[in-house]
Amino acid sequence: MREVITEDRRTLAVEEWGDPAGTPVVYLHGSPMSRLARYPDESLFHELGVRLITFDRPGFGCSTPRPGRRVVDAADDVAAIADALGLDRFPVFGVSGGGPHAMAFAALFPERVTRLGTLASLAPRDADGLDWTAGMNEGNRRSAAAALAGREAVGEHLARVDTTDLPPMPAIEQAVFARPEIGAMIGPAFDEAVRPGLDGWADDVTALFGTEWGFDPAGITVPVRLWHGGLDTLVPPAHGEWLAARIRTATLIRQPDAGHGGHFDATPAMLAWLLDTSPLP
Repeated sequence: MREVITEDRRTLAVEEWGDPAGTPVVYLHGSPMSRLARYPDESLFHELGVRLITFDRPGFGCSTPRPGRRVVDAADDVAAIADALGLDRFPVFGVSGGGPHAMAFAALFPERVTRLGTLASLAPRDADGLDWTAGMNEGNRRSAAAALAGREAVGEHLARVDTTDLPPMPAIEQAVFARPEIGAMIGPAFDEAVRPGLDGWADDVTALFGTEWGFDPAGITVPVRLWHGGLDTLVPPAHGEWLAARIRTATLIRQPDAGHGGHFDATPAMLAWLLDTSPLP
């Protein structure tokens, strides 16, 4: 683990995976997750020549909390990490709750992003024309209701959640997490996320489920690929469709038979696309 100190003297915990001499790719984890979350078979990174860079969002794992943070604030944190690692332009991608945070960096620092990918990403809570919780599972609907009531309500809501294990998941997601290689990765990644407490999770829920992002996805100008599973009830596919309709540089990949956890199987193709330097059609 490497520690990056921000201008406001916070610590960001950073991890690297794969080929140290490979193409740097910055990955933004889902919620509640940590810098230990990534595609579970590291041989993929070596095969593609990827130097995967992950980090704990504020309040998760070993990163300092940032009370009141919004999604847009992730942009400066990614920039601080890139500066510390000597990165100029690079691809960035995020999964689920990490998708909006990856979008924030692409929106604010387009000159530093070659390509942007998201897998099962949320749309903004104030998305015009989107019934935000339609088709969403009960657990996330409760989180969304708490987030609209404010940070304190989110903290009270999460205090009732059992953090000794992953939150309850629909059957289609349980089947994915039951794969040995995924279970061996995601359990420690979750444990590390909540090890210091629930502040990071509560801040993520508040920022993602109840607060304006602080930027407009329609302003993203870099090449974008969005992936979404048609059976996703954690982040319903309408979220991906809304984003694709508003980001003019975006292509949406729909996988009708996949749930939220289908993002693991979609990651190899996403990484290959992120590394592709050929001109876009």
